[in-house]
Amino acid sequence: MAASDFHKPASVHTKARNSQATTPQDPGDFERAQRGFIAPHPTGHIVDPSGRHVIDINAYDFLKVGAPSPDTVHPSLWRHAQLNNHRGLFEVKKDVWQVRGFDISNITFLRGTTGWVVIDPLTTEQTARDALKMMTDNIEERPVVAVIYTHSHADHFGGVLGVTTQEDVDAGKCIVIAPEHFMHETVGENVIAGPAMGRRALYQFGPMLPPGPTGHIDCGLGNSTPIGPPGLIAPTHDITFTGQEMTVDGIRVIFQLTPESEAPAEMNFYFPEHKALCMAENCGHTMHNLVPIRGALVRNSLNWSKYINEAKELFAADAEVLFTSHNWPRWGNDDIKEFLSIQRDLYKWMHDQTMRFANHGYVATEIAETLKLPDEFQANDHTRGYYGDLIHNSKAVYQRYLSWYDGNPSNLNKYPPVEAGKRYVELAGGADALLTKARSAFEAGDYRWVAEILNHLVFADPSNEEARHLQADTLEQLGYQSESSTFRNAYLNGAQELRIGVPQLSGNARARGLLRAMSVEQVFDSIAVRLKSEDVGGLTTHINWTFTDLNEKWVLGLSNRTLFHVQGRHEDSAEVTVTMKRSTLIDVVTQSTTFMDEIQAGNIVVDGDPSALLSIFGNLDTIVPGFKIVEP
Repeated sequence: MAASDFHKPASVHTKARNSQATTPQDPGDFERAQRGFIAPHPTGHIVDPSGRHVIDINAYDFLKVGAPSPDTVHPSLWRHAQLNNHRGLFEVKKDVWQVRGFDISNITFLRGTTGWVVIDPLTTEQTARDALKMMTDNIEERPVVAVIYTHSHADHFGGVLGVTTQEDVDAGKCIVIAPEHFMHETVGENVIAGPAMGRRALYQFGPMLPPGPTGHIDCGLGNSTPIGPPGLIAPTHDITFTGQEMTVDGIRVIFQLTPESEAPAEMNFYFPEHKALCMAENCGHTMHNLVPIRGALVRNSLNWSKYINEAKELFAADAEVLFTSHNWPRWGNDDIKEFLSIQRDLYKWMHDQTMRFANHGYVATEIAETLKLPDEFQANDHTRGYYGDLIHNSKAVYQRYLSWYDGNPSNLNKYPPVEAGKRYVELAGGADALLTKARSAFEAGDYRWVAEILNHLVFADPSNEEARHLQADTLEQLGYQSESSTFRNAYLNGAQELRIGVPQLSGNARARGLLRAMSVEQVFDSIAVRLKSEDVGGLTTHINWTFTDLNEKWVLGLSNRTLFHVQGRHEDSAEVTVTMKRSTLIDVVTQSTTFMDEIQAGNIVVDGDPSALLSIFGNLDTIVPGFKIVEP
């Protein structure tokens, strides 16, 4: 059966809750979301050259402006999704355009002296390619002479190969500009933690959910995410300080570094002649995440608010338009200043109030239950929790300062889910007794409690079908009630997997596209997190590497069940020396080929004992991307 066949209607409790929910009342949001519209995508369905589906824009036609919110969607989220559903090519200002709605993120084009300057080339090659074609068909045909990455998240660089090529960058025909440490942070977030983060991202963004009133509505930052691995071209120019200026194809740009804000490596920038301010993903039409539920480094909300204030002080006096990497722009100097002030205050309020209660001894869950978003923020679309949510943002602030531990010693070494589940079921008097209590709580609409107690039973006995189905029904109703798109997607995805099982996912193609742009050090770091420590006890080895395309020497060593590497020399006692290109190493690591095949093809020269390679590469773990989440 299809996933959509399992969805159930809103319960009486969900209908009552959603009917009482408030929504922002600013009619200017809809005017701004559609302002400057030029043309839609010609078909509404983006495919790659092989005909494989990438994204179906038309699947969200049910989100028509004026259509009433169904019982199965929080009315404020429904309104926000309708706003995000404005899609196509838009003129932001003279010589500035955006393509929105082809991807979860926006791509921005500025007309330079000789070509296009592109900001944030989307997630996948094909969505970016179609966006560039929209510019060619509706504005004019020009080469892309510069790409600016605002930050180190894949939806802002992954489609770069759709607007330029590595060959053009190598030849100097196109430059790539990014904040300092961009490549380092890209590896940490997208490769080292890539398999776990990618699996959890299915819950956050909901790509496996069918679009519709009982399924996928929105992602908060945009309607939906495209299907396809990201690519990457390493930056040619780093921005290293606030106030740094560049003239890019005749366009003057002033940069502001904002590390540890929405991303570990991020920047805002201003175009003085255009009076246009790009706030990257540090501002948008939603409360953002201080830590996303897919997982990431906890963000610095205090500094984030300060960066927004700094941008206001540096650039807002003359700005006429403000645009971001998601959602829609703001126009008018007074509106821009007010927008920045409220955004600044939102992140500062979450930081300050969380720590106020923490210093009173409240733990993270108590703070999340206590804090309520004030009316000043409830009034605006751009400060409500469609993507981030106060519930987990307050916990993120707590975590940044005080860690996961709440100070209570009874929580220092808790049982893992399966063992705890068995003991809770026993404490409840067995599975039948626990189910009886859960059904009563479900009928009363106490879904949060049902989810908690049934989680123990599902982990104690995942074969208990009654528990699985009731838990799925419970998560579904919690999803229908959620204003946050990420909460809704997570709840509904959990319900779907309890009903029809875990999706069959292919290997980590996401990492393969990124590895091709990474340094040898970064590739070695990604290998190290796959080493099976339990299988390499007592083994010690050194492998010398010469990368002919980089003219670099390296040592990769195995010591005390860990891998280390050293650049710039060889080890005299190494068991083997390997000579090859960096690109060949990447092909081997991503399993596009094998050492043996490349040795036989003459692409790898081995001097010494080749079996030493097996000490490392024969003991690497195979990561299964489709691990279970809502069951053991």
